[in-house]
Amino acid sequence: MLMCRDLARIASDYIDGELGPMDTVSVKMHLMMCGHCRTFIGNLRASVDLINAHSSQQLDEELVRRIDERVTESLNARNSGNGNSD
Repeated sequence: MLMCRDLARIASDYIDGELGPMDTVSVKMHLMMCGHCRTFIGNLRASVDLINAHSSQQLDEELVRRIDERVTESLNARNSGNGNSD
């Protein structure tokens, strides 16, 4: 039987539709019996919807590329400075 703490741990995956069929059934059965978790899932869904509604701005791919390059350069400099080859 799925416990409330277990549901809280996988709630985002449930909302995103990323659980397998057995886990999804377990969550739905738990939600049928637990009003607190129904409220929790409802609030989490509302939060996700609110964030999605206000995050329509597109990523600047060039900025992401430059950040990635700087992180790589920094990691390479750190690794070469302490003798690691990783």
